[in-house]
Amino acid sequence: MESVEAATRIDPELEALPEPRRPWRRMTLGTMALTALLSLGVVLQLAPLVTYAARGGSPVELGPLTGVQPGQKAAGTWVHATGVLASRGLEYQRPLDPDRYRLVPVEGNPRLWVELRIPKEIEPEHYVAPNSFVGRLTPLARAGIRHGALPDAITEATGKPPPGDSWLLVDGESPATTRWAAALSALLLLFAAFNLWGLVHLLRPAREA
Repeated sequence: MESVEAATRIDPELEALPEPRRPWRRMTLGTMALTALLSLGVVLQLAPLVTYAARGGSPVELGPLTGVQPGQKAAGTWVHATGVLASRGLEYQRPLDPDRYRLVPVEGNPRLWVELRIPKEIEPEHYVAPNSFVGRLTPLARAGIRHGALPDAITEATGKPPPGDSWLLVDGESPATTRWAAALSALLLLFAAFNLWGLVHLLRPAREA
């Protein structure tokens, strides 16, 4: 009996020792927590595209863009519309994308902007904007991760921020072209779940024998 008690008794000198430093453990926990938060943040940014990708049917006919005053129910709608665009707009490129993009307000409707894709084979100065558009209609402030910088770009180019109720029509973006967002969101959710599961197991106290 005494031998068992002696074997299970904790040495006072060992108990008095300070806890060992574990810098790599803290770094691992911090990295996993940050990765999970960033993954969930990107999923939230992709949510408008995921919702849009689930839509089916044919584009909704809007008619001339000059008189269009979309409401919140129109957010993320696949639409077809016609209209004349203003003569001046913003041009930009995206990383790893050879094509250029042009953001132009609708003539007579400054609350509505249209994003046009200019193929790399066409020089921007030779590009003629169409007067018929098929694409995603969304509030400019909630257009998604790829268009998050547009309000600041408009402010810098025009000297004033766009109206809070401004809308964006992304020409050429159909529900089928945004299905990648659903696949990427699913992958990021799995990645976030794995990191959170790892955090729980690493932070859970070890069971005593």
